[in-house]
Formats: sequence, C-alpha cells, structure tokens
Amino acid sequence: MTWLIGLYLPASLAAVLLYGIDKAAARRDRRRIRESTLHLVALAGGWPGALLARRAFRHKTRKQPFGAILWGCVLLNLGLVAWLATAEAAAGLRRLAGLE
Repeated sequence: MTWLIGLYLPASLAAVLLYGIDKAAARRDRRRIRESTLHLVALAGGWPGALLARRAFRHKTRKQPFGAILWGCVLLNLGLVAWLATAEAAAGLRRLAGLE
C-alpha cells in the first residue's frame, strides 16, 4: 500500500496548492481555477488535501453543490481503492498489464 502514499501525498499537496491559489484569486478578483479542476484533483487522490485546504482557507465552504460533489469524489476514490485492494482486481490488473 505504499503506492497509495505515493499517489495521495503529491495529489493532496497539489490540491492544497490549487485551493490556496484559487482563494487568493478570489480575494483579488482575478481569474479562478475551475471547480472541475479542483474536483478532478480530489478524485485523483488529492481529497485529503482538498478537505484540509477547504477548511484551512475557508474556501468554498458555503457553496453546497461544490461540497456535495467533493464528498462524492471522496467516496468514489475510496471505493476504487477498496476495489483495487481486492485480490481479484489485483489479478485482473496484472493480467491486463501482461505481468502474468
């Protein structure tokens, strides 16, 4: 499961960075980062950083559709990781990659 840390850590750092940039842009009335980009980073494993940054920066906390979609990304990501942790999924991925 060290691959999980290798995925979650950089993705979470990217999420924190993007949330910080977006919050600064919002304060200065500048060009913003698309919500779909923030959600994609969360879905790709950056959801821990996204949740921390959302709270730390108090960013997009009142925008309820955003929060619901973010939690949907969390659930989808955790579901995928749980599925990948099964022996059947691991064997299927090895077959697909030609490692068996």
